[in-house]
Amino acid sequence: MEGTNTFKTIDEYILRFPEEVQEILSTLRKVIKDAVPEAEEKMSYQMPTFALHGNLVHFAAYKNHIGFYPTPGGISAFEHALSEYKSSKGAVQFPLNKPIPYELISEIVTFRVEENIKKKAEAKLKKKK
Repeated sequence: MEGTNTFKTIDEYILRFPEEVQEILSTLRKVIKDAVPEAEEKMSYQMPTFALHGNLVHFAAYKNHIGFYPTPGGISAFEHALSEYKSSKGAVQFPLNKPIPYELISEIVTFRVEENIKKKAEAKLKKKK
């Protein structure tokens, strides 16, 4: 993300970009919300974030790509499907000049929900011991 603006809402964040990028960001937001309607929307690290039992995913727009941050678990679980994109331990870059893989993003978000639910259950078990 360029500049030093601080955003209080995802709407504020999306509105600062050109119309074609706003459309991608709005669609990405809808895909995530459709995959996990009960997720909380918030800003974290100055990026749109969805949380359920902890952060699920973050995303951000850059000059040439959309950054998608599904944690290391989300990246490693979909390593093969993400192989055509530039990625790191916890992030992937979707170029703006190619179609955004919304269906894949939805699958990753669903995986992250399951991962967070499992982590929460494991943490509860540890507390009981």
